[in-house]
Amino acid sequence: MRTVAIVCLLAALADADLFTAIADLQHMLGAEKDVTTVIDQYIAAERARLDDLRRYAHEYVHRNAHAEAVGPEFVTNPINAYLLIKRLTSEWKKVENIMLNNKATTFLKNITDNRVRSEVKFPGEEDLSGAAIALLRLQDTYKLDTLDLSNGIIGGEKVSNKLSGHDTFEVGRAAYNQKDYYHCLMWMQVALNKIENESPPTVEESEILEYLAYSLYQQGNVRRALSLTKRLAKIAPNHPRAKGNVKWYEDMLQGKDMVGDLPPIVNKRVEFDGIVERDAYEALCRGEIPPVEEKWKNKLRCYLKRDKPFLKIAPIKVEILRFDPLAVLFKNVISDSEIEVIKELASPKLKRATVQNSKTGELEHATYRISKSAWLKGDLDPVIDRVNRRIEDFTGLNQATSEELQVANYGLGGHYDPHFDFARVN
Repeated sequence: MRTVAIVCLLAALADADLFTAIADLQHMLGAEKDVTTVIDQYIAAERARLDDLRRYAHEYVHRNAHAEAVGPEFVTNPINAYLLIKRLTSEWKKVENIMLNNKATTFLKNITDNRVRSEVKFPGEEDLSGAAIALLRLQDTYKLDTLDLSNGIIGGEKVSNKLSGHDTFEVGRAAYNQKDYYHCLMWMQVALNKIENESPPTVEESEILEYLAYSLYQQGNVRRALSLTKRLAKIAPNHPRAKGNVKWYEDMLQGKDMVGDLPPIVNKRVEFDGIVERDAYEALCRGEIPPVEEKWKNKLRCYLKRDKPFLKIAPIKVEILRFDPLAVLFKNVISDSEIEVIKELASPKLKRATVQNSKTGELEHATYRISKSAWLKGDLDPVIDRVNRRIEDFTGLNQATSEELQVANYGLGGHYDPHFDFARVN
């Protein structure tokens, strides 16, 4: 038996996105294996094509060596002249066809067709950006060090491969595109450090410097932004913006603080969402705030709920977590077999979760809700009906007027920010 938490969330169906649900990402593992197979087949086909070209090249070398040994008289022989002309016309056309017959288009089409047949979704730019932002959200929530995270280290343990300079750069660029200069600054600095040990570097230093300099400026580090921009202008003299940006930063400083050691970097996290509970809920996630106040600890208890006819036969385990406000946990309310049925029914129905715009009333996607949801009607399957009746028994809530059973699948850095779970009419 398992424990399930019952929550009521306002949601509706929307377009699918890969980064918003782990279920879709799991399907991608098989797709990546298929891509690897196709690449291997393409390499084998190209190797055969290049072997044909090599054979023609060897024949040309051999024949040309013989012709040079004979001298100019070689072409006075009508048979030799015919063969020379043939080699440079019909045979050369074969060579041209072999050189032009790169099978890349065919193999790429195979990958596309396989994707359509298998209905496996491939990620897009939004998924890449969403995956990067997920890393930043987890970094903030659990106070993870940027360098450690880029080296696959979390909590002192090696949990993944290292990110390359370019991998790290892309995370920083995703932050930049969100106008999140706090994270962009940290990740671009790590990217700059990483390429120092890469040969060749996976991303150009000039690319990193422009993003890093502007992020430094946005965080109030104008002198450091100027210093990096001068370096950018030096290593990339044809850069379209570097010289203009140098003058822009110099004009901004107006000759002040232009000499001496550079001041320490200031990089303060700025919140744009206005969620006053953010620090508290992040601290809860880290386990820094106990869920139960000390004054309630001696009063909390567990008991068997038997106040309904069915519960007298199959009582429900209840744990009181706190009294003000009252929060209880119902335990062992759903079996493994029921869970598998619900997952099977929900998977094809999963759609990206939406929220209601407080001004327009329209349903829309939001960065503060990263998940996919499915709604299951009670008459869809006997298991759903049985679970609904069980929920009514142990909560005392009337399921006839409630929302349908909701199944949520959270994606990369999946979350739902603190919010009021009711509709407000302006």
